[in-house]
Amino acid sequence: MPKNRITLKLLFFLVATDFLETFTQYCFKRSAIPESSFMIAKLSDAFLFLKAVVFSGFLWLGLGSVFITFVIWSTILSKIDLSVAVPICSFSYILVPLVSIFFLGEQMTFLDWTGITFILAGVIIVSTSTKHKEIVIT
Repeated sequence: MPKNRITLKLLFFLVATDFLETFTQYCFKRSAIPESSFMIAKLSDAFLFLKAVVFSGFLWLGLGSVFITFVIWSTILSKIDLSVAVPICSFSYILVPLVSIFFLGEQMTFLDWTGITFILAGVIIVSTSTKHKEIVIT
């Protein structure tokens, strides 16, 4: 199989990595939320904070998600070029803020959305600059 040929199976896994990456970020944030009011004034406070985070189930879910993402991503990269895979996996730039809004109650400003728009525009420019590569979805 050519390095730039994307099958439906690969496309599914590329999209799955976006959702797993979003889930990972959500879990890491949730593991830190209970400790957000924690003040670290000395080294022993840092250890107490670390202990509280380490015993969070969300931290371990996030780490498990990182491992699964790594396995899937390594498999994907053995089949297609990185310059092809990364632009396809840019949905997390929108998914993470949406999850932050709906599940974590965070606020996004116009400036935040403007920055996200610029990032996505950059991803689109980079992905279209590789037009010399043949990408066929089968």
